[in-house]
Amino acid sequence: MSWKILEKIEAQSLLNALAALDRSLAQPENEFTRNSSIQCFEFTLELVWKTLKRVLEIYGIEVSNSRDSFRSAVKIKVISDPTTWFKYIELRNLSSHTYKEEIAIKIYRELSEFSHNVKDVVERLRQLK
Repeated sequence: MSWKILEKIEAQSLLNALAALDRSLAQPENEFTRNSSIQCFEFTLELVWKTLKRVLEIYGIEVSNSRDSFRSAVKIKVISDPTTWFKYIELRNLSSHTYKEEIAIKIYRELSEFSHNVKDVVERLRQLK
């Protein structure tokens, strides 16, 4: 799969969201940047699974939710283990259903790793044939 296919499925939104997350994470941590980073995480995670869903459809694999997208992405070797992504889904659920500073801090601590994993997914998508 060439980068042109990623453009066709509108992967630019994912790249823009990831860039926003990285800009937010580059700032000194405080309540404002932590909350900003978590918001960026939420929409980046949403765009990752929807991007995977569109790519999987090209391969004839139908999925209906984020967990299915991450499970099925293993089949096309875009991710190696969906467990990490399930953890991110749980963190997103925590962030969207309640606000507690200790939970926000816990989520924030995972975001650098999340960003790295999203970059890995994008690179693997670029290499698909």
